[in-house]
Amino acid sequence: MAVLTDRPAPVARRADRAPRAWVNRFLGYAVLIFFGLVYLYPFVIQLANSLKTEPDAAANPLSPFPDPLSLAGFERIFAGTNFPLWLGNSLLVTVLVTLGRVFFDSLAGYALARLRFRGRAGLFAAVIAVMAVPGVVLLIPKFLVLKQIGLYDSYAGLIVPLLADAAGVFIMKQFFESIPVSVEEAARIDGASVFRTFWSVVLPMARPALITLTILSFQGSWNEFPHSLVSVQDPDLFTLPRGLADLVSGSLGSGTQYPLKLGAALLATIPVAVLFVIFQRYFVRGANEGADKG
Repeated sequence: MAVLTDRPAPVARRADRAPRAWVNRFLGYAVLIFFGLVYLYPFVIQLANSLKTEPDAAANPLSPFPDPLSLAGFERIFAGTNFPLWLGNSLLVTVLVTLGRVFFDSLAGYALARLRFRGRAGLFAAVIAVMAVPGVVLLIPKFLVLKQIGLYDSYAGLIVPLLADAAGVFIMKQFFESIPVSVEEAARIDGASVFRTFWSVVLPMARPALITLTILSFQGSWNEFPHSLVSVQDPDLFTLPRGLADLVSGSLGSGTQYPLKLGAALLATIPVAVLFVIFQRYFVRGANEGADKG
């Protein structure tokens, strides 16, 4: 006796799910596109206003279409301001601070992760505590210290206090702890010193963490404004954030001056954006590897 089975039902259910899945996917992409456009709109306005004339920018500041197109704002940036000087100062400070942070944060992170010494736990707790302190609380003490040791209003005052940070030490310590100790033991059996083991064996294995730290350090030092506010007073030592703040405060006269201000802000954004685009895949890979190992 043949047994009859109802085969069409699963097929029908799958057919019903297909339009629903397509609609859900469409709605998901629509929401993502909407929020993406909302996020990008301020950058579009920034670019558009930097290419407008002064009257057009003042009359239509939220219009994304320059009418007429003008490069007068950029010409005034390079001819009528100290933008090239600010750019050079920012490049010098950012490069030195980034190199210093990568080196010193790596050393401190390795020491806290591998070396056994008295007070190690308390020192790491102090690093965590520093991360919890708002930066604005330290501005006045930082100013007083720089004045007392003679570093105020100098390149050293801009660079030295930023050569290490608690967040970078924490990132490197956590990554070094995920590296097997057996790798270092093999190097030490071969006669390598502690620093040689760190420099030649462990540090090359920390490439994802180093790239992450480099991006964060470059971005943080490039955009650093409060520190420059309390460490320098000489206009010849102004970095880009300090110089842009000077422009926004109206140092070049009255009027909105939107093309000048937004054009300068746009130029200041480009180096960080380029760096992130170049190293984005390494940054994401490093974050994912850190999450997997944690």
